[in-house]
Amino acid sequence: MKSSNRANFVVLTYKMVLVILSIVLMTSSIIVLVSYSAFKEQFNSSIVYQTLSKHKAESLYYLMSQENHHFSTAFDKNYSPPGLSSTLLELSTSIRAEDARSLFGSELPGFSIYDSNIIIAGEGTNFTNFPRESAPPLDETLKERNSTTKVQQPKDNDGTNAPNNNTTGGKKKVFYIYHTHSWESYLPLLGLEGDPDANKAVDSKTNINIVANMLGKDLEAQGIGAEVDQTNIGQKLKEKGWNTNQSYAMSRTVIETAMTENRDLTYFIDLHRDSLRKDNTTIKINNKSYAKVVFVLGKANQNFEQNLKMAKALHEGLEKKYPGLSRGVIGKNKSSGNGVYNQDVSKNAILIEVGGVDNNFDELTNTTKALSDVISQFYWQAEKVDAPAQ
Repeated sequence: MKSSNRANFVVLTYKMVLVILSIVLMTSSIIVLVSYSAFKEQFNSSIVYQTLSKHKAESLYYLMSQENHHFSTAFDKNYSPPGLSSTLLELSTSIRAEDARSLFGSELPGFSIYDSNIIIAGEGTNFTNFPRESAPPLDETLKERNSTTKVQQPKDNDGTNAPNNNTTGGKKKVFYIYHTHSWESYLPLLGLEGDPDANKAVDSKTNINIVANMLGKDLEAQGIGAEVDQTNIGQKLKEKGWNTNQSYAMSRTVIETAMTENRDLTYFIDLHRDSLRKDNTTIKINNKSYAKVVFVLGKANQNFEQNLKMAKALHEGLEKKYPGLSRGVIGKNKSSGNGVYNQDVSKNAILIEVGGVDNNFDELTNTTKALSDVISQFYWQAEKVDAPAQ
């Protein structure tokens, strides 16, 4: 082949490669735009959004510092910008180079729970004993088990917690206690103590509502008005033709109705029980057995930072008075849970897991008294801070 023909061939090949690359880039751009349009409502919870959100402030300052070195003072002396290769890897595969867990998160059943993070670790808390939500079929949540165990009813204050001289005033209710998974129960309350099947700890009547009623009464004894919701969420889901995955959407309607009817409601507690077994959910303090608690926060809600202050204060209060009772504060985003948990309705909204499937009535009673103790302390302190100067 003559040199001129060879040169023409090279040029032609080069142009063809450029055309092919242009077509590929245009096609990719169209796919991205179409995909974004189709899934824009879910975009905020996508790996793309999370990755960009994580780096956007630092990246902006870094770019600005390239033009004006004064901006570089905003960084720690050891700061280095996020690597392009690792960022592209995370965007395209959801794998985080610095976190090997992300390699298995979507491949191994149940491994996605590790996309949650321990904000504050309680005694013994680690990635192997994260709170686990139960998601039984809707029909199971509507069953009432024929329990031979007579469950005691919550009693008025017995003196364990000294009554507080403060009061929210008459019938004023400021706390709203509810339960998104109203069917969650405890095996000992159903006459099934020690049963190896944790999934049996569900019941339409004998359930987490018992704990909610106890907490409500204990708060009232501390002078704090509390409204305890009695809604059977499972039944409401059935009436709507929804499933248990839509529980938080259903409980939201309950909360919004309550807020409309009572403008005094300021604090919102969603009570749950964990699906873990007794060795992870029970502790002895001063020879009394307690059901451990853990605070769960939705990292995708707009009030996250304020909610975190409340959860942190309650955790620290328990640590001081009841060491080891709190398993800590766990943060969950939309890839590892609901991500919001209706905590966007208030700056004082939290989800509390009280015990697990094996905890009995006495353990639950001791824990609700401890919770009401630290909650009331937190509340009255907050009221003192917010009170107008005389």
